[in-house]
This record gives sequence, C-alpha cells and structure tokens, in this order.
Amino acid sequence: MAIEKEVLDQLLAGREPKDVFGKDGLVDELKRALSERILNTELDEHLEAETAGGKSNHRNGYSKKSVSTATSKVTLAMPRDRAGTFDPQLIAKYQRRFPDFNDRIISTYARGMSVREIGGHLEEIYGIDVLPDLISAVTDAVLDEIAEWQNRPLDVSYPLVFFDALRVKIRDEGFVRNKAAYIALGVLPDGTKDILGLWIEQTEGAKFWLRVMNELKGRNVSDILIAVVDGLRGFPEAINARRAMRMRGHFPTDDAATKLLYLCLNRAAAEWKRPPREWSEAKTQFAIMFNERFVTA
Repeated sequence: MAIEKEVLDQLLAGREPKDVFGKDGLVDELKRALSERILNTELDEHLEAETAGGKSNHRNGYSKKSVSTATSKVTLAMPRDRAGTFDPQLIAKYQRRFPDFNDRIISTYARGMSVREIGGHLEEIYGIDVLPDLISAVTDAVLDEIAEWQNRPLDVSYPLVFFDALRVKIRDEGFVRNKAAYIALGVLPDGTKDILGLWIEQTEGAKFWLRVMNELKGRNVSDILIAVVDGLRGFPEAINARRAMRMRGHFPTDDAATKLLYLCLNRAAAEWKRPPREWSEAKTQFAIMFNERFVTA
C-alpha cells in the first residue's frame, strides 16, 4: 500500500531535511506511532483470545520502555494487561532493540526465501505490503558488505584450512548452468573458525586455485600448515547452506547466489567461536610437527 502524496506533504510540512532522518526526527516519530498502534492491536487480539478461552483479562494502563533504533532511542508506551500474560511479538518483554525491517528481510533471505516469499512473510506478520523493489534494494546492499568482507585482512598463519564446494544452479546467458561455490574455512591457533573467502566458478582448475591462493596471500596469509581439499561433507551440512540452495532451485545471477551463501555463513559463524574439545591435544601435535611455524600468539 503506497502512502498518498497528500499525507506525505502533511508529514513533511515545515520540516528541514535533518528533521526527517535525524535523532527524534519524523522517521523516529513514525516508528513510535506505528509501534504503539501495532502493540495496542496485538493486545486487543490477545484479550479477545483470552476471553474466547474463558479467561477474564483486561487492559491495565501503560508502561514506558526505551527501545534503541538505528538512529536513536525511542520511548514507547507499552500497553499492559491485568493478568500479565501479554507478551507482544513486535517487541518482546525483555527486548531493548527495535526489530529493524532490514534485519527481518535479511534474515528471511538468508533462509532461502525468494523476494515474493519475503513480501508475503512480512505482510502476514505485520500486515504491511512491502514492495519487491524495496526488498531487492535491501538484499542488494549486502553486496557492499560482501565486497568489504571478501577483501578484509586475514591472519598471517592458519594451522588448518578446509576448502570445499557447494554445487549451485545459476542462470547465465539465458541458460541455467551448474556452478561451484568454493568456500575456505580457516581454523585459527585458538581453535576458533573463520570463513576466509567465497568464490563462484563454473569450472575448477589450476588457474582458479592460483587466483585464490594469490588473493589469500594478498590479504596477509603467508602460511597454511595443513590444507584439506578432499570434500569436507560435514561443513556444508552444518551451515544449512544446501537446504537454502534447494529451496531456491536456481539463481538469476552469481551475485544472487553469493548473497545467500554469505548470509548462511554469517548465521553459522556465531557457533564457531568455541574450539573443538580435542583442540588442546591437536595444538600439541601442531607444535611438534611444525615447530616455529605454528604461531599461537
């Protein structure tokens, strides 16, 4: 549903540009007003459900809650119920950060949902018709993040690096072709893991791997003690990337596949901050086998 021009004119009347997007500006005012409207609607539905279930419950005023947004903090009037059973979906009881729609779009995209499916998902949850162009713009913004991530400096030495590939179908010059998305997973001296890079190619060969090695070298890597290149099956299964790929069927471009893979990897990275249980024993063996090449600090 598009906003009428007359409504926009009324909202913007007498405002400077800085008053629209800045702290406590029009955007924050709208966020506050829309949030409070949604919260009150949620409570009404909750009370109706309680009544239908034979429970007696009523409104019980409001409480103030400060919630962080992308630009500032907004104080919301949170509606309460007498029984204390109301837990809003928009902003949960203990949540202190506003659920940014961009985050919602990105998280659903990372699960393999198409633009149309994301739009339906947001409309179902919030009753808001989000234009496909907006969803595409939000997901396209990930490409800038990927470029920065793919060129970030890396550690000088890695005890272990696993190279693996996922097969994806990508439309190329009018045909759907099978391509490989190659992923390098590095294990640091403390046992934690980090994705070093992501590359999509139709064919694998010496020139491709030379380019990958030169790229890693240009990003500060000077030594890899052990490189595992024999198809680590558990790694792609662990990140659920194959499931996301199957949901999408094929991708319109290499960039579309790269975005989804990057987001899948990003979601999994939080689980890689702890070393394996046997890592202390492995460190001892690395020190014996590689001596001064195994740098722990």
